[in-house]
Formats: sequence, structure tokens, C-alpha cells
Amino acid sequence: MRLLIDLRGQVHCLYGEAIDLAGLGALTIRRASRVEPDREGRWWVDLSPAGGPRLGPYRRRSAALAAEAAWVEARLFAAGPGPS
Repeated sequence: MRLLIDLRGQVHCLYGEAIDLAGLGALTIRRASRVEPDREGRWWVDLSPAGGPRLGPYRRRSAALAAEAAWVEARLFAAGPGPS
């Protein structure tokens, strides 16, 4: 799990349970995407909540989740968090 700590001491990351994030302080959790199947059982990633594209289709949900995580982390760690 990668953490980005900004100049104000705020921690930003793709949520996971590898560490207890509550130990860092009060949490604000926002949805970045949705991973859903279509009628044919193919998986799609909708990143519009984070201003991103629609990715897919993927044969497996695990592949869609991996694509979702890669996109979110690339955006977070490439540009850093926006203003709060």
C-alpha cells in the first residue's frame, strides 16, 4: 500500500486494509470508481466519479479491479492530490 503525505500532513492513498488507516487520524473516504458486470458477464470500470474514463471490458473481475487500482494510483502519484 502506497501512501502520499502532502505538505499539510494529510495522507492520500488507494484505500486498502494492509494497514489500519484509522491509526493515522480521522478518515475521509471517497469513491473513485465503480466496477460492475454487463449483461454478458464482462466487467467494466467506471472512473467517472474521479473524472476518469470507462475501462474494459475485462473477462474477470480481478482484472477490472487491477486496472482500476492502476489508474487511480497512477493519477494520485503522478500529479499528487488536488487542493482540499
